[in-house]
Amino acid sequence: MLDHKWDAGPGENKAAVVLLSGGLDSTTVLALASKADCSCYCLSFAYGQRHLRELELARANAARFRAVRHLVLRIELDAIGGSSLTSAEFTGPKVVSSAAVGGEELEVKIPITYVPGRNTIFLAYAASWAETLGITDIFIGVNTVDFSGYPDCRPDYLEALNIALNLGSRSGRQRRPFRLQAPLLNLSKAEIIAKGMELGVDYALTHSCYHPDSQHRACGRCDACVLRRRGFAVVGRIDPAPYQPQPEGSWAR
Repeated sequence: MLDHKWDAGPGENKAAVVLLSGGLDSTTVLALASKADCSCYCLSFAYGQRHLRELELARANAARFRAVRHLVLRIELDAIGGSSLTSAEFTGPKVVSSAAVGGEELEVKIPITYVPGRNTIFLAYAASWAETLGITDIFIGVNTVDFSGYPDCRPDYLEALNIALNLGSRSGRQRRPFRLQAPLLNLSKAEIIAKGMELGVDYALTHSCYHPDSQHRACGRCDACVLRRRGFAVVGRIDPAPYQPQPEGSWAR
């Protein structure tokens, strides 16, 4: 069962596998699970992405929120290709390629930053680890309000994959079904940021940009940057992430 309203009851001791990318959304999900007294087993991936800053920050946040364990797995999605995030020849988007803001799609085209099969692979690994640990809750920080339109971040996909994971696992067949938890699914970026700040998330320790420079400064122009900066603007806060010098008239930090 896909659940986007999960909340552990008072004193309830729960455990979960949390997919942690080092980005704004997944770090907020980790904070939510941790604040609900959930024992968190964080799972991150070195999947051939061009920028590994997010993994450094994932490690920092796993430690900060006292994860029981943080596992980083290496898979070679760059060998498969098909995404600008895993291609060494990509020079970076100059403008927003595709985004949904407030649930309204600016373009229907799926952007070149989409990584084929990424969430399917990540969630399969998460289910494998969860089954080994005897855990049924798997947290993922997907969102369908302010997002880039990726097909593997949408409710129908998550519902279908949750069914498949249970049909193809001992846990599911023995009536200990996995529950994919997507607590940010119907929240705007501003709502996510506001919730994270309440939970003590330090957003300076998160990375969102698709095309940072060598100093890890965000470009300010890709989907992830635009959605992130708008979110901070709505809540009346300055995004603490470092940005490259911005053209006059661009979104203020």
